Amino acid sequence: MSDPALGLTMLGLFLFFILLGFPIAFTLMAMGLFFGYLGMGDRIFDLLVQRTYAVMANDVLISVPLFVFMGYVIERANILDRLFRSLQMASGNIPGSLAVATMATCALFATATGIVGAVVTLMGLLAFPAMLKAGYDVRLAAGVTCAGGCLGILIPPSIMLILYGATAGVSVVQLYAAAFIPGVTLAVCYILYIIILAMLKPRMAPPLPPEERNIPFGRVVWALVSSFVPLALLIASVLGAILMGLATPSEAAAMGSLGSIVLAIAYRAFTWAKLRESVFLTARTSAMVCWLFVGSYVFSSVFGYLGGQSVVEEFVKSLPLNSFTFMILAQAIIFVLGWPLEWTEIIVIFVPIFLPLLDDFGVSPLFFGVMIALNLQTSFLSPPVAMATFYLKGVAPKHVRLEDIFAGVMPFIYIVVATMVVMYFAPGLVTWLPETLYGGDAPADPGLSMEAPPSGGFTEEEVLRE
Repeated sequence: MSDPALGLTMLGLFLFFILLGFPIAFTLMAMGLFFGYLGMGDRIFDLLVQRTYAVMANDVLISVPLFVFMGYVIERANILDRLFRSLQMASGNIPGSLAVATMATCALFATATGIVGAVVTLMGLLAFPAMLKAGYDVRLAAGVTCAGGCLGILIPPSIMLILYGATAGVSVVQLYAAAFIPGVTLAVCYILYIIILAMLKPRMAPPLPPEERNIPFGRVVWALVSSFVPLALLIASVLGAILMGLATPSEAAAMGSLGSIVLAIAYRAFTWAKLRESVFLTARTSAMVCWLFVGSYVFSSVFGYLGGQSVVEEFVKSLPLNSFTFMILAQAIIFVLGWPLEWTEIIVIFVPIFLPLLDDFGVSPLFFGVMIALNLQTSFLSPPVAMATFYLKGVAPKHVRLEDIFAGVMPFIYIVVATMVVMYFAPGLVTWLPETLYGGDAPADPGLSMEAPPSGGFTEEEVLRE
């Protein structure tokens, strides 16, 4: 069997095993080691050591556990509960006020944690029952909860954008700037849709009783000052420090983690048990991300060495594609991959297959990354394997059917697709902010290259040299 055939066989077996439910990170390493040994012999073990060292020594990835820790501390301090109640009071006279408050809470909390499952689950326990109790249509309530919970993939500081930056060698600072306007635009479009639907079909989102709408102004102000303002200031300071070049993502994430602990103490919700749980969950999530990186880089290095990457590139180049149609094809493939896979697997395994082709079709890696982040919103919402809907189903009352949840998320999928179309035809919405802030030269992110520094033994080039 020729080397390219070995590479394509490796890719096919990997897809087969993950569909059977095997752990993805270790399946990647097993496939890489087995086929690497067939193709390059004992040198595959030197490559494994180099890839592991490169991932563990990457400075950009330090921000991942820090941002995750920040989100877990805020989650366990019941800050989300306070935030939802205050926004509910402030939006009482707006059509669809509960749904608007839910979406606004999701958008704000999405900037504190990029963990879709956590946001959907928390809002499924907090806001979803409140909307059902108020007489909201099950489909609308489900769609709002699921769509809002996915915003953390796109809105900075997004964990997904950090991983994409480390994978593609793109400045995370520029990625955050590029994703800011699309993220805010998508959240605003969601809220406008809710308000318009509530005005046209008030039975789907009935107004709150007068006693819940006519709340004294001073009480509303105090609720916002005591819950919304502190979290908003924390997130704005973290994101602002990154965008203004005052701190690297890792430094800003460290300050955000400290700020989340201070907020938990201020709300008298800080306990050693909650801190220990947050640290444990952070370590588990971070370990998963790091092992995925190790496995994916071993896999992709072997795949490229065997010639599988060249076969894919030659096939794509042989198609009658221009920049626009290439983007459509790439986004369609990523959309389908979003059904069986988490976004982490898509970023570290399949996105590197497309990255070498971007120069050939004149596509900016910055624009490509933001479009992927937008695309993954639909992947989490689209039946039949929509992860966000299953997260909600797991905590929803028994009478809520999965079919109703699927029906509820469909309008939001259409909004995402419409937003992607707008971004395709108006790319300035993505590129304007980074160009304005940095003129194409963002503050340097340390450690964006995944190449391992000299550490004794073989370098990757020496390992792969024939």
